[in-house]
Amino acid sequence: MSKRLSSKFKIDRRLGVNLWGKAKSPVEKRNYGPGQHGANRKKLTDYGVQLHAKQKLKGVYGNVSEKQLRKYYAEAVRRKGDSSENLVGILETRLDSVVYRMKFVPSVFAARQFVNHGHVLVNGKKVNIPSYLVKPGDEISIRSKAKEMALVIDALAATDREVPEYMEVDAKAGTGKFIRVPQLADIPYATQMEPNLVIEFYSR
Repeated sequence: MSKRLSSKFKIDRRLGVNLWGKAKSPVEKRNYGPGQHGANRKKLTDYGVQLHAKQKLKGVYGNVSEKQLRKYYAEAVRRKGDSSENLVGILETRLDSVVYRMKFVPSVFAARQFVNHGHVLVNGKKVNIPSYLVKPGDEISIRSKAKEMALVIDALAATDREVPEYMEVDAKAGTGKFIRVPQLADIPYATQMEPNLVIEFYSR
C-alpha cells in the first residue's frame, strides 16, 4: 500500500490541494503544481476550472475511472433532484467509500484493496467489488481475521477524522450500518468539492 500512498500524494501535488487533509501532504509545503513552471501557471479557463473540479472529485475517491464517472454522471442526471447532489450521493455509496468513511481503513486506496481481497461483508455476504453501490439500511462488516490486521486497528484508533452522521459504526464489533445517502453538505471533504462544475463539464 506504500506505492498507493506515494501516488496519493502525487495527486495532491498535481491538483494543488490537500484532498484528504493529511499533514504529510506535499501541498502543505509547496501549494503549486510540480515541474519547472508549476508555480507560474496561467489562470484557468472556464473549461480548465471544470476539468480541475472533475480531477479533484475523481482523486478524492481514489481515482475513479473516467468510464465509471461518466456512468455516475448519466445516472445522476437521470435521477430526480439536483444532479450535483445526486452525483456525490452515488460516489458516497460505493463500497470502498463506505468502508473508508467507517474508518475500517486509513485511506480510500486501502479501502479498494481491502474490498478486493474479500475482507468485507454486505448483509452477511462477501462482496469484493469496490464499486458495488450500498443501499440505505445495508449492514457492512469486516471478516473476523481482518479485524486483527494492524491496518484496521490503527485506522479505527486514528483521531484525525470522524465517522459521518449518515452511517453508524460499532468499532469493537467491526460492523457498521449505512443509514442514508448524504447531501454534499454532510460529506466530510478535507477540501471544497464542486460537483456542479463536474456536471457542467460532462454536459458541454
